[in-house]
Amino acid sequence: MKRSEVRHKVQNISLGFLAGYVDTLGFVALFGLFVGHITGNFVLIGAEMAQPQGGPLLMKFLAFPAYILGVAVARLQIASLIKHGHHALVSAYVLQILLLCLFMILGTMALPIGPVPTLHSELAGMAGALAMGTHSACSRLLLSHQAPTAMMTGNVTQLVIDATDWLRGAADERIKERCIKILWPVVAFGFGAVAAAFSYQLAHFYALIVPIGILLYLCYLERGAIKKLQKNPPQSHVDPSSR
Repeated sequence: MKRSEVRHKVQNISLGFLAGYVDTLGFVALFGLFVGHITGNFVLIGAEMAQPQGGPLLMKFLAFPAYILGVAVARLQIASLIKHGHHALVSAYVLQILLLCLFMILGTMALPIGPVPTLHSELAGMAGALAMGTHSACSRLLLSHQAPTAMMTGNVTQLVIDATDWLRGAADERIKERCIKILWPVVAFGFGAVAAAFSYQLAHFYALIVPIGILLYLCYLERGAIKKLQKNPPQSHVDPSSR
């Protein structure tokens, strides 16, 4: 396996783990808030409006525009960097790191988390949604050749379709490769979700050091691609990390 292929697999598995970890930590810590799962928040908002239980509706409403803002900011950042021939992936990682740090700081300031959301807990939820918005935008814009790392419903659907075709003998090599490629982030997402639940019990919001460390490691892995870009600037405005 080529070095670039290994790097891509490590990226996909690491980011899948990160997505499951951050989303679960937000859910466990902040009144069932999905910081990276807009669909889940819509379901919870609808359920709370139909049968009010005194849940934190405002926090879930605020997470939606925060997530959208994260996607938009990431899109503008990536477009600008690619336009000027810069390596956009590391910058996207750095943006996620900064937002996760903000999530950790605001969450820690909100402790102890009581039965009713406070200003700091609501701001922490928005910071988490911002971070995961940038995560999803980065995956779609720069890592589209890999399996999505934050949309497990689509991944599992495609995985079952491909696995069924494989078992009935109707899969070619392309389908088999896609099946394997999708499997890894799904498994990593699950492990990340379990790890976050236990980590929050031990370290509260300081548990976010784990995904921050993962992103720092991924930045380190990109050092070769950055050096290559510096030596051979692209003629067209296409970021090499998206290949």
